[in-house]
Amino acid sequence: MSKINWTGRAVLVAGIVSMGSAFGQVNNRKDTEFDNNKGIAYTRHNLTQRAPADATKTPNGSLMDAFRNNYGQICVYCHTPHGASAAVGAPLWNRTRKSHTFQTYAELGTVTLTQAISQPGANSLTCLSCHDGTTAVDSIINMPGSGNYDPAQATRDDDTAINAFLGTWVPGQGDTFQHMKLDADTSNPDSCLSCHSPDGIVAAQSFSTFAIGTDLRNDHPVGIVFPTANPDFNTTTGTTARGDVYFDLDGDSRMDKGEVRLYNTGDGPEVECGSCHDPHGVESAGPGSQFNATFLRVSNNGSGLCMTCHVK
Repeated sequence: MSKINWTGRAVLVAGIVSMGSAFGQVNNRKDTEFDNNKGIAYTRHNLTQRAPADATKTPNGSLMDAFRNNYGQICVYCHTPHGASAAVGAPLWNRTRKSHTFQTYAELGTVTLTQAISQPGANSLTCLSCHDGTTAVDSIINMPGSGNYDPAQATRDDDTAINAFLGTWVPGQGDTFQHMKLDADTSNPDSCLSCHSPDGIVAAQSFSTFAIGTDLRNDHPVGIVFPTANPDFNTTTGTTARGDVYFDLDGDSRMDKGEVRLYNTGDGPEVECGSCHDPHGVESAGPGSQFNATFLRVSNNGSGLCMTCHVK
């Protein structure tokens, strides 16, 4: 318990450990309690941690209510029908965004890099708003049903001020302790990984893979222009009205959830997180698929996802 200088949280953690099976066997957890095949409500991106109408697939979300606000809605953790943020060019965006610069793949200095790389675009910033580890998973600007709305939160960098605002959520069950983030620093008591990592204070299922951080040099480049005339890359077969291009796998002339796409940013079609991942969940392993924990648009069995773009 030496990492946590917070008696209340330490007591709760001890309680979780002692509960054992109620926590889902903390030392023997499967990858996720959700089955990932009936829409976002049945994926890990349901941050209420409660799957509707299927108690057997529902994690013990109530145990996590002390570490983030349970808004009782799934979509609101990212979207709002009114008062959306203009800080990120994403549909009706409801999340706060820290002002920082990412280290990009271009800084790696690899000799194989032939295309320009910019800072991540909107279709990566949406994902990184959680996965860069700087923003709490429940950090939104418009709270449902409470009347609490602060557009200034959209670009506020001060964690103390942000957490004070999150603490005004009246109908919720959160704010008992801290608003947690996917910070890879496991010694940080504000980080989900302080428990959810191999060296966390509780042997909970690890989230380490999902803590990407702001150093993107060891990840597939995002914000990189896709080569349109290069024999090492396949040619896209579809184009949308706004200039996004995609691999039209089923020939229906529409950009479907299960198809890799490149986003038009004004500098040419670019690879972003959303090129390969569908944050709302998609069955990418073919008919009868029961598992897609990484939200891949195309199954990577046999490197199928990689070779959608790359010719090898």
